[in-house]
Amino acid sequence: MTTRERRRRVTIADVARHAGVSTTAVSKVLRNAYGVSAAMRDRVKAAIDELGYRPHASARAMRGRTYTIGVLLPDLRNPFFPEILDGLYEQLDGTGYQVIIVLGGRDAKAETRAIDALVDRQVDGMLMVAPRVPRTRLEEVGGQLPTVVLGPHEKSALYDAVLDDDEIGAELVVRHLISLGHRRIAHIGHRENAGRRTAAMLQTIRAVTYERVMREHGLDDEIAMAMTTYSEEGGYEGARELLARSPRPTAIFAGADLAAFGALTALHEAGLAVPADVSLAGYDNTRTAALSDISLTSVDQDGGVMGGTAGRLLLERIEGRTSSVTFSVTPTLVPRRSTAPPPAETRTA
Repeated sequence: MTTRERRRRVTIADVARHAGVSTTAVSKVLRNAYGVSAAMRDRVKAAIDELGYRPHASARAMRGRTYTIGVLLPDLRNPFFPEILDGLYEQLDGTGYQVIIVLGGRDAKAETRAIDALVDRQVDGMLMVAPRVPRTRLEEVGGQLPTVVLGPHEKSALYDAVLDDDEIGAELVVRHLISLGHRRIAHIGHRENAGRRTAAMLQTIRAVTYERVMREHGLDDEIAMAMTTYSEEGGYEGARELLARSPRPTAIFAGADLAAFGALTALHEAGLAVPADVSLAGYDNTRTAALSDISLTSVDQDGGVMGGTAGRLLLERIEGRTSSVTFSVTPTLVPRRSTAPPPAETRTA
């Protein structure tokens, strides 16, 4: 009886022999080092592909890089996050970098453990999406490895920031609803997380902007807010709370598409038609929002561009850039069938 002999792992020396170059040359190609000709790079990469060479992660770490990027997400439910990841993966394509995704959980303590797990695995850079931990922790991580923070409106010399101009985005939504003739416009927001600088959080900016635009149009008495969460459950609870008020709103601005989807369920359960009885708008312009059965008016902050920019900034930091960069996306409004003029009996002259 014989046993199959385990195939020997291909080494850097095997690649060098196959390509007819030195191991130093192979190492330079793997590190994307300067001084390597295009012809040499092509020969080495061809040998790597033909032999199926995969460097040991531990060995790469000892040489200074693991060729991994850590990504911290709050959860996997928000359909906006995959768009960020699509942009990131596209930016990293062909660089040799792989992505490790961890979930932060529902509180700062769980998120801290997730961040520590990425640091312990010696990732070369980290992208934190909508982090819950305090800024001091963000700067601590940024002082250890290249870091990009996506979401909060905070600047730091220790990490790069990618953000959406949430004030412009929220203003676009509210002005759109007012231009249709709505006065009783309500907002579903997101409760603040303890330990964060609330003025810098995107959910705070969207809620504050909603209130400002309403006041600018003389609608102070019509301001109505339900502070829940940017989730389907939160949107559902928020819409039910708003619909129980008298008079009920003729339009609802949910601070995220995911919350708008929950609000849509609550509206249907209440026997209300969208937009004939209540107009509904969201934020993120996710792919789900564009489905014909939903057709949700939403703010587009281009998650692909945000994720791609985050990837580019991380690679620049890894290659030695030390000055911090803040990149802001200018959002646009995408009107769809979920918003329309209010019912005739509620309109004012």
